[in-house]
Amino acid sequence: MKVRRRRNSSLDDNSGATQDRPPLLKLVAKDNLRDYKSGQRGTEECLKLSWNHIPGRNCWPAVVIAAGLLLAGVIGLFHAWCVYSIHENLLWFSHLKEVEREISFRTECGLYYSYYKQMLKAPSIQQGLYELIHDNTTESKRTINILQRMNIYQEVFLSILYRVLPIQTYLEPIYFYIYTVFALQTVYVIALFITSWLLSDSWLAGALSGVWYILNRVDTTRVEFTISLRENWSIPFFALQVAAITCYLRPQLKPIHQRVVLWLVFVSTFCFCLTWQFNQFVLLVQALIIFTLDCLDFFTAEQVVSLYLMQVLSLLLVWLLQFCNSMILGSLVLSFIVSALFIKHFQTGLKTGGFAIRVGKLALHTVLVLTLTFTINYSAKKILQLKSDEHIFKFIKAKFGFGATRDFDASLYLCEEAFGLLPLDTFERLAGTVLLYPYLCTLSVLFILLLLVALSNLSLNGSGQASGEREDRTFRMRPDVAYNLLHTVFFGLLAFSTMRMKYLWTGHMCAFAAFGVCGKEVWSLYLRVLRCNTKTMMRLIRYSVPIVILAFLYYKFWPRLMEEISELREFYDPDTVELMEWIR
Repeated sequence: MKVRRRRNSSLDDNSGATQDRPPLLKLVAKDNLRDYKSGQRGTEECLKLSWNHIPGRNCWPAVVIAAGLLLAGVIGLFHAWCVYSIHENLLWFSHLKEVEREISFRTECGLYYSYYKQMLKAPSIQQGLYELIHDNTTESKRTINILQRMNIYQEVFLSILYRVLPIQTYLEPIYFYIYTVFALQTVYVIALFITSWLLSDSWLAGALSGVWYILNRVDTTRVEFTISLRENWSIPFFALQVAAITCYLRPQLKPIHQRVVLWLVFVSTFCFCLTWQFNQFVLLVQALIIFTLDCLDFFTAEQVVSLYLMQVLSLLLVWLLQFCNSMILGSLVLSFIVSALFIKHFQTGLKTGGFAIRVGKLALHTVLVLTLTFTINYSAKKILQLKSDEHIFKFIKAKFGFGATRDFDASLYLCEEAFGLLPLDTFERLAGTVLLYPYLCTLSVLFILLLLVALSNLSLNGSGQASGEREDRTFRMRPDVAYNLLHTVFFGLLAFSTMRMKYLWTGHMCAFAAFGVCGKEVWSLYLRVLRCNTKTMMRLIRYSVPIVILAFLYYKFWPRLMEEISELREFYDPDTVELMEWIR
């Protein structure tokens, strides 16, 4: 017969004490330990509770948000007023005759405005839409569907809005048109403000990005003299979409907030696609960014699929509104997204294994996606007999030296200065407003950090054993920061290759540089190197540096900006006016 001896936990070592205790004693020990810890933190918790119960303390975040949004609106409206004043003083627009105002819309700008004017002159909205769908005046001896061939839904929407609203008595149609375009510039600045604010958690970054955008107006927008261009309608929606994606990728965002932000992503993407014919190429660059961050394990599978679906749904809705335009179905971005989702669904275990195995899997994954993309795209164009966008690919092929082309449209693009390389004097102007230097510092530091975090993510086996380590490493490069970093890199390369596309890059460049100045990511690395990374020092730098930069910009550029706004010129083109009168 064996007799079990009771061990004295007070005499034995600590390794066996807890195992021999009955469950009741374990509970008592846990309660005592909790009371002990609570006693240590008692003073701290009391102070926190006392601070949280101060009257008005809970309203402070709402006050900060309201103040930030108000400042964003003020800066956006100021920019809209600046471009309107420059446009007015450049042409003396309010003193021109109607025919002179209309011929001030040069090249295709006048064509787009003519459809707005045609809708207003139609006896009814239905009759105006019918004339656009059965247009026989744009192309000689041909009847075409303008809504299918061109992105003019903005003109249609504005003409309907002008008819419905009671504003005909005190606002002329042409002013309603240009005021709307200038108002979209307000939306653009607010979107940049919000993007930098979300990245840095400081609305000082938003103010700095807005000021930089206004001072670099030569390189960020050309709305004051090309009002009707499609990019002036679409890029504000694209900036709003980037702000929504940045908000969607923020860590610890609640599910209900994610759904609301996803709807905003969809609406802004749809408006962007509906208002510009180059939407498919811009979305292709964005899809490549999402694909890259998915391969490097910065995004979750839910985030990747959601962002892809927002792009696909927007394109398909535009396809329906443009009377089943086959060019959208044959777009490269649609083929790429379908291929990426298909391969991702069937290629399981992509993020498992060691570093070498994962790199090999990702290389195979990329090859499969690209192969399937070109296969689907080639098949779709053959089935749909689509040749309308071939000149663009011929232009790209000839531009990068892969062979000459005899295509007229492609050769015309090659002759245009706007489709050439980005001039070097652009960087001199950006450096003159102190934008280029913080941008390059932020870009270089965060790009190196992105590479290190990507290598760290690929080194993990993906089995969940190192989840805590994964969270720590991902936090050092948040998904929203990683997205905006690759966004500025990819669209920067696009701007370098094609000068006209710089307007997709320079606006976001202002927001990204402001984030670098006011955010914690870059400064924390610098302060760690200097061994003075304290909360006080971080707070001092984050608030003092942007204020100093804003003061310097105000001192140096405010008189110059006011002088530019007050400069008076006059529109004078008597030959064209005489020609238009003769045609009438």
